[in-house]
Amino acid sequence: MLTEHPQRRALNDEIHARPPEQLSAPLHLTYLALFSNGNRDDDIGAIQDLINLMGGKALAGDQNHYSAYFGAFRVKWERHNEFVRYKFFVSGADPELFANPAINAVPQEWLAKLPGMIIAANHAVLLPKPDGPVRTDQLADDVFSGNALIGSTTSGGKGVVLTDFRIRSDGFGRVIFYDDGLAPRQSGRLVQRVMEIDTYRAMALLTFPIAKSLTPFLQQAEQELLDIIGGMEHATEKDEPILFDRITHLEAQVESRRSDAHFRFAAGNAYYDIVQSRVEELRESRIEGLQTFREFNDRRLSPAMATCRAVFARHEALLERIGRTTLLLSTRVNVTRERQNQSVLQSLDRRANLQLRLQQTVEGLSVAAISYYIVGLVGYAAKGLKANAVDLNPDIIVAVSIPIVVGIVAFGLWRFHKALEKDFRK
Repeated sequence: MLTEHPQRRALNDEIHARPPEQLSAPLHLTYLALFSNGNRDDDIGAIQDLINLMGGKALAGDQNHYSAYFGAFRVKWERHNEFVRYKFFVSGADPELFANPAINAVPQEWLAKLPGMIIAANHAVLLPKPDGPVRTDQLADDVFSGNALIGSTTSGGKGVVLTDFRIRSDGFGRVIFYDDGLAPRQSGRLVQRVMEIDTYRAMALLTFPIAKSLTPFLQQAEQELLDIIGGMEHATEKDEPILFDRITHLEAQVESRRSDAHFRFAAGNAYYDIVQSRVEELRESRIEGLQTFREFNDRRLSPAMATCRAVFARHEALLERIGRTTLLLSTRVNVTRERQNQSVLQSLDRRANLQLRLQQTVEGLSVAAISYYIVGLVGYAAKGLKANAVDLNPDIIVAVSIPIVVGIVAFGLWRFHKALEKDFRK
């Protein structure tokens, strides 16, 4: 009777996606994490090619994980946002632990065509825990080329993990897991956590080269900003456009670098948080003489990520300082423009007053000119009347009409100006 949200089942299925494999010792494992080229069809096409080659069931179009047993080996495929990972499992053990890794059972012609670039790769073995203590010094010499081991007892004392986080000449690292009472799913979770620690550690560290390359640029940008601020203290009106051009050019450069690197910094922080979470889930106990995974990450990974966070914060702070400087300089330029506009308006006001005075002078001359022509007409009229035997003196009539005509013309112009002012006020 109730309406179900259209995404409810998909979201619920996502919670249960990518479950760990059930693993039992002895076992060989090869792990590959490939940085994706971003083309989903290529990633899905690669695993589909393996399925077709081994005669498996076709992959669904929206499927981002796959697991199948192909006789000679078992494969687990998972697609993530930036990388794709493969796990290949082969049951059994060899006297020489890494002489015949699980990847040897996978078709080599298919491996050669895999898209993407390796970001993490490991050969691993899952073995029953031997009687007595694990000889870590002997394993370091025999299996790990004498390198210092990182390892611990995990899962409440039921598992042991040993590695050196080194990449060998074949491009793979090595990890040894010892099972001392782990359930199959516990073994699967343990293996998955350790492989994710290596993968997400590498993904997080992709930020570190960017942080190092940004540092010289940020130093130059900060010095340029200091020069601009120093120039503002004694800048004249002629200097302000130059300073404004410099600050806008600097802001464009800094913002461009931020846009390029922002995603990588955000992703690096997210990956680092996952590494910390996976280390916590190991529930480590110390093996005397070995660094634990937590200690290794705290000493090697944490300083690098702290550097990345510091560079990111420095970049953001620089943008804020540039923004404040731009605002201050814009305010200064606006004040200068307002002062210039006031000078222009004052000049226009002086010109308007001059034009008004010239107009008034012209109007005064116009009164005289109009009166002159009207008085002339009055004179002609008086002479005409005298010619018709009317006893008039034209000169007297003209003289008397002059003030009257001038007054009427002046009054008419005054009324005209009043009417114009009234219309202007409306």
